[in-house]
Amino acid sequence: MKFWGYRRSDGTVGIRNHVLILPACACGSETCRVVASQVRGAVNIIFNTGCSDVAANTAMSQKVLTGFACNPNVYGVVIIGLGCETVPHKELREKIQKMTDKPVVSFGIQEEGGTLKTIEKAVRAARNMAAQAALQQKEECDVSELLVGIECGGSDATSGIAANPAVGEMSDLLVDMGASTMMSETIEFIGGEHVLARRGATPEIHNQIIRICQEYEKHLAGAGQNCRAGQPTPGNKAGGLSTIDEKSLGCIRKGGTRPVVEVIEQAARPTKKGAVIMDTAGYDISSVTSMVAGGCSAIVFTTGRGTPTGNAIVPVLKVTANKKTYHNMEDNMDVDLSAIIDGTATIQECGKMLVDEILQISSGKLTKAEAYGFSDIAVDHVCRFV
Repeated sequence: MKFWGYRRSDGTVGIRNHVLILPACACGSETCRVVASQVRGAVNIIFNTGCSDVAANTAMSQKVLTGFACNPNVYGVVIIGLGCETVPHKELREKIQKMTDKPVVSFGIQEEGGTLKTIEKAVRAARNMAAQAALQQKEECDVSELLVGIECGGSDATSGIAANPAVGEMSDLLVDMGASTMMSETIEFIGGEHVLARRGATPEIHNQIIRICQEYEKHLAGAGQNCRAGQPTPGNKAGGLSTIDEKSLGCIRKGGTRPVVEVIEQAARPTKKGAVIMDTAGYDISSVTSMVAGGCSAIVFTTGRGTPTGNAIVPVLKVTANKKTYHNMEDNMDVDLSAIIDGTATIQECGKMLVDEILQISSGKLTKAEAYGFSDIAVDHVCRFV
């Protein structure tokens, strides 16, 4: 199966061709927003950190920002910093340039003489970059070039018995065709981790899946917290989920049944092809953020309660099997899988339909959140205890 994408010099394939206006810190976010609004083909993110933090959190911020820049959906990057942030814009630019040969430029608001002068220079740079990006032609690419992130949020009873299994079927089909899929949210494996671990391609990966769950609980306990206090969420409970175990058993179904070939750190890029797990927190927006930083070119997001979540860099496909949710939030939901609940469609049929939908999106079809220009970013800053 094929789609039309943008081949990058590092061998990856993007399904979008954005010029990314990237803040080096929170203080540059609003300037980035204004710059992006002036340039067709440019997108920006709002970043709420990047300064005045402990070393481990600064490192995570840098990992996410460089991951965004290296995402295959990005053609080039315009960085805007303030000038006194923990990691200056020039240093961030150099980090990105060591990882990719994409065009990257940077500006500091204090150095340029204020917001308006920075906007003027950044807009000129972004317009030049967008003009070059427009010259790049799409190529026919094989489905095996895709790395698709899989997420769930605002789950209800229909998630675990319909939407997540259908996405799991989609994942299996993609992996069988040589593509890669990525599932995250470690805390939402807890209670079902022994089931998920059986998918480990090796004994080491089996043990690694068990270990990341144990380490997350241990880490929270070290801070005097209990992960089960916030799981399931009030919305999950209202939707019919009673325990974290029940939620986790539904959650892991969206990852399918194929062997897990790799377990990677938050915001890291996979080194193997197939079904991959990223070790992240259980907050859906931060998990999407991390998977985008890890190189996913699209996200499939299941929800029973409904969510407007989107991302500026990658399209986020919203899937629900709750007919009421689809109709109540039709502005936000892309795919209605309630036919599984009604008994008029099978999980296998819906899995194939989702593969077709992903290929259409990969060739240029916009998701609803993408058409609105939504950009939800959250960086999970949890300092590990030594």
